[in-house]
Amino acid sequence: MTDAKHETTDEDRRKELKVLLDKIAAHPEHDMTAERERVAVLKRVLAD
Repeated sequence: MTDAKHETTDEDRRKELKVLLDKIAAHPEHDMTAERERVAVLKRVLAD
């Protein structure tokens, strides 16, 4: 068995960002502080 390493790409980050934004929009009644913090990080990384 080989170790398959996956390099995270901007496309991966964009997909994650979309999933998180959809989740936040679908459940505005939840706190989701961690998700909002991750969104901020992803936006910063993608802006560079």
